[in-house]
Amino acid sequence: MAPSQISIATSSLNRLIKEEASYHKELTQQEARLTKLESGPDEEGNKDFLIRQEKTAIEETKRMFPRLESDIATGRQRLLDVMKAGGGSEEEIAKAQEALKAGKA
Repeated sequence: MAPSQISIATSSLNRLIKEEASYHKELTQQEARLTKLESGPDEEGNKDFLIRQEKTAIEETKRMFPRLESDIATGRQRLLDVMKAGGGSEEEIAKAQEALKAGKA
């Protein structure tokens, strides 16, 4: 049996939420590496290059957040629309409500 529209919309929203969490985790790790690079010794003679590279990576990661926030808002609206249209089991509706709650945070 094919998944229902509510199940598809819920999975899509959950995937976007996980993707955003992954980027937040990546950003935290990159900032920690940058701090370590800035405070550590220049053992290999390329500290400035590594710092520039890490700063570039941090900026690229930060640029992902506006798109993700927009995609999450779109995903939330799509899920709300599908829920209003009706259908779906109680379990699917409960999962959808959990996804909507997680998407607000």
